[in-house]
Amino acid sequence: MDVNRVKQILSSSAEIDVRYNGTPVWIDKLNEDGVTATVHLRGTLEERTEVEVAELEEL
Repeated sequence: MDVNRVKQILSSSAEIDVRYNGTPVWIDKLNEDGVTATVHLRGTLEERTEVEVAELEEL
């Protein structure tokens, strides 16, 4: 995924299916470096992690 698409998803009110390594995630924010984003797993787990934007996939 590219940085511009991450920005679009963050500003959208729609629920957009994004995956990291095949796992559904919510994008919390685009980090200041512009290369990574903070995400958390969809569901009950609220653990947040930083991942490279290029590793995110929209379905």
